[in-house]
Amino acid sequence: MTTPDRPGFALPLLLLAGFRTLVDDLHAELARQGHPDLRPAHGFVLQAVGPAGTTASDLGHRLGVSKQAAGKTVDRLVALGYLERVDDPADARRKLVRVTAKGRDGLHRSAAVFDQLRGRWAATLGVDRVTAIEDDLRRMVPADVFRLDVPGWFGG
Repeated sequence: MTTPDRPGFALPLLLLAGFRTLVDDLHAELARQGHPDLRPAHGFVLQAVGPAGTTASDLGHRLGVSKQAAGKTVDRLVALGYLERVDDPADARRKLVRVTAKGRDGLHRSAAVFDQLRGRWAATLGVDRVTAIEDDLRRMVPADVFRLDVPGWFGG
């Protein structure tokens, strides 16, 4: 039930603001740790490429964007050293996109920083409150909680 001091639209805005706060704090720390060029969308791309690599077309599908949009992002991340293009051993006509050592470092550091940020929230709100928030969100969101198509979803 909504009330004038707690309108329904406030919940998604607060959830988004919490997400934005965590992601902004993550990227500030990643910049301090040597990854100043990583952007929020890049994390989705690096995750979508996966450990075995993928094609630009499949990457676009995973991200919910066009092949051209995926290719443009790949070009940027290749130029920054986070991704590389290699020949596909299964099909010489195709190129695979793979995460480089620098990209894996960015992913590993991101995971560690997110652990630190969760710890900061737990120190402020209490471990029980943060755990309860996580448990409540798990009850409310679909089972496939980690969706890589967020960039395409946001882009419309």
